[in-house]
Amino acid sequence: MPSLSSKALVLVSHINFEQVLMKIMLSFLLFAGALHIDANKLNKEKWPVLLLATIGIFISTFLVSIMAYYLFQVFNLPVPYIYCLLFGGLISPTDPIAVMGILKEAGIPKSLELKIAGESLFNDGVGVVVFLTIMEVAVNGAGEFSVSGTAILFLKEAGGGLLFGAILGYVAYLLIRSIDNYRVEVLITLTVVMCGYALADDMHLSAPLAIIVAGIVLGTKGKGEGLSDISRDYLGKFWDLLDEIFNAVLFLLIGLEMLVIKVNLTVMLIGGVMIALVLLARYVSIIVPVLFLKMWMKFEKNAVILLTWGGLRGGISVALALSLPQSMYHDEFVLITYIIVIFSIIVQGLTIGKLAKAA
Repeated sequence: MPSLSSKALVLVSHINFEQVLMKIMLSFLLFAGALHIDANKLNKEKWPVLLLATIGIFISTFLVSIMAYYLFQVFNLPVPYIYCLLFGGLISPTDPIAVMGILKEAGIPKSLELKIAGESLFNDGVGVVVFLTIMEVAVNGAGEFSVSGTAILFLKEAGGGLLFGAILGYVAYLLIRSIDNYRVEVLITLTVVMCGYALADDMHLSAPLAIIVAGIVLGTKGKGEGLSDISRDYLGKFWDLLDEIFNAVLFLLIGLEMLVIKVNLTVMLIGGVMIALVLLARYVSIIVPVLFLKMWMKFEKNAVILLTWGGLRGGISVALALSLPQSMYHDEFVLITYIIVIFSIIVQGLTIGKLAKAA
């Protein structure tokens, strides 16, 4: 009779983690997080969120890739630069699922909390587009790469996703405003998430960005103008419950995936060093936009430190790493990503509140 561990290994080997998270769970988790963002308040922080979610991602991606390239050489494990660039792309986005769960308990200033939450939501969508663009270059070769073509593709996916999400959210708001039945209103939001994500993906737009914007529109206009007090209460509790359930399932899946990761002591040591290097890249990717914005904006005390330490990595980085084919150093990058994610969630997640109080 097979042991429990062997049954677990068989079960995990049949789970397509990338498909489960990126195509199913991500839409629900992003929408649940976006519902708590007030567009009017976010508008006041639009420039920090915009620059951190775009320029910050690019800076972090390139810094991590360069440091990873030379670190692999130090350990006599030469990895082509394009694959290091892929790793930089998958590890740079902060995970809104992990970040927003921690922020509820962190006790940091509301304006800074909004910066971190907004950035983590939007840099996830941008980060996925960056990763997929680099993946296309890695698969097709640099000969197929053109700056103009890549820029057009990026604008189409990111910009199209934002526009589609705004339209989707506003249409849903009009539907919700026209009725007063919390059961139907909950079903409308479920339709937005499931059908909206699938439609955006099918049109080759950024589905995560579309769902984020739709959630923000509904969270602002729907909760403020389109819902009765009873409907607002039911809708909030329904999505809070879904958020808790999917978060629990997500981290259960991450734990199960640990059973099938190939452990290599050299790669584990590289992963340990990469924790510090990824944090360094995160710090630089924060301080550059912040120094630029400080010319006409005020920032909270110790904002750079809190934004750096509060940028948690989570299931999205793991899913992107697991999506890599074996030929692109899949096992090595998955193990390194897990080490960084575990440190991020356990150490950074459990200490961000204390750091905020000390600051």
